[in-house]
Amino acid sequence: MTDQTPETTQLFLTAAMPCPYLPGKQERKLFTHLSGRRASNLHHLLSENGFRRSQNLIYRPACEGCNACQSVRIVADGFAPSKRYRRALRANDDLSIEVRPTTATSEQYDLFKRYLDSRHAGGGMTQMSYVDYEYMVEDTPVQSILIEYRLREHPDQPLVAVALTDVMPDGLSMVYSFYDPDMAHRSLGTFLILDHIAQVRSAALDYVYLGYWVQDSPKMAYKAQFRPLQVQRGPLGWVELS
Repeated sequence: MTDQTPETTQLFLTAAMPCPYLPGKQERKLFTHLSGRRASNLHHLLSENGFRRSQNLIYRPACEGCNACQSVRIVADGFAPSKRYRRALRANDDLSIEVRPTTATSEQYDLFKRYLDSRHAGGGMTQMSYVDYEYMVEDTPVQSILIEYRLREHPDQPLVAVALTDVMPDGLSMVYSFYDPDMAHRSLGTFLILDHIAQVRSAALDYVYLGYWVQDSPKMAYKAQFRPLQVQRGPLGWVELS
């Protein structure tokens, strides 16, 4: 297999499609494949420049006349949990947390389907089969982990949340996460981010990468509430969101 280097990497552009975040907009993506022994190095380099991994692809929005999608990351060492975040931590202090290899299970898939049917009904991912889910989890050319969250004190210790996460040289990148939709009162989505911040701190690393943030998209509003938050501004690099 030919090793990828920044000099030999070919970038491709997708056709225009309706934007999932901003009505009336069209999105296009710049992407390339990740493969070979140097996939992790290329992954980190491109992530530093606003790219995002999905299976063995890494992409960045390249929409004509629009740059609303901004890659963001939390500065873990500077984060101080507000009262709201402390409540989320207390609400979930009965969960066990286990870091596992990226191996798909039927238990994960059942939870994944319940989450999608409840939270993203009608979305494209709701049609994913078990094999599709398996590819999403296991088709990774970089160092990735699954983090499982279970009810520790329940006799069956049921699975209530899962995070698919990439391990970066300077932090953790949250690729995809899902949780039990019947436990929305626990603020599980918030808790998963808080736990990643704690794991980054315990490993003496710097950042939690949250993917893309769109200022005018209500779906993305939660990301801007984790401060300090840095935004990738192209040639300016990473700058703190004011």
